[in-house]
Amino acid sequence: MQEDPTSAEQLIDKAEAYGKTTLELIRLKSIDKTADVLSYLAGYFILFIFMAVFAMLLNIGIALWIGELLGKAYYGFLIVAGFYGILSICFYAFRNDWIKDPLNNAIINRFLKK
Repeated sequence: MQEDPTSAEQLIDKAEAYGKTTLELIRLKSIDKTADVLSYLAGYFILFIFMAVFAMLLNIGIALWIGELLGKAYYGFLIVAGFYGILSICFYAFRNDWIKDPLNNAIINRFLKK
């Protein structure tokens, strides 16, 4: 003879199904947010690569042009290198304000975006 499940057993079964569904929903939302952030970062990484190649070629051209004006090619490269040395010191001094904090905020905003 088959017994009918009691209301307590039904409640336990429904709570178990609800828990499994909730965990699956959290897992799927986490995957969605992670994919969103990674695609966001990948887009900026590709843009960074293109801008870096452009900047490198532009700097070589400027260095050669300055070197031609001064009579020695290496003078132009020394001047451009000195400029980037000074710029690097400035970025190092303000790296948290200019790079770390805005990047952290952008990633957090991307994760919290609905």
